[in-house]
Amino acid sequence: ELTYGLERLAMYIQGVENVYDLDFNGAGVSYGDVFLRAEKEFSAYNFEHADTDLLFQQFAFAEQECHALLAKGLDLPAYDQCIKASHVFNLLDARSVISVTERASYIGRVRALAKGSCEAWLGVHDQAEAAE
Repeated sequence: ELTYGLERLAMYIQGVENVYDLDFNGAGVSYGDVFLRAEKEFSAYNFEHADTDLLFQQFAFAEQECHALLAKGLDLPAYDQCIKASHVFNLLDARSVISVTERASYIGRVRALAKGSCEAWLGVHDQAEAAE
């Protein structure tokens, strides 16, 4: 991820071993002062508290919506739903509620959404170039 790469570079430049010790603004505020609480709260949610039944519903909705949007030629909103499905899959995976077999199936489903979104986007842009 780009963000973590930048954080690692900042750690090297500032000579710190812990990302939360990074000088955030040059005025005594650390990266930890800004982001540590969020990291702890989102980790608790992701690994302990996320409603897995609701997450399964959210995945199904995002997948269904992506397909519907692709059918309407709305490639960018479809891609947004693909990203949502991917995020929900990651939450389900973090909660360990998906078996190894199901995991492969979910990855394939997200891949199909991404492929469909990309192909739709390319199709729109190929048509635009042909019209020029």
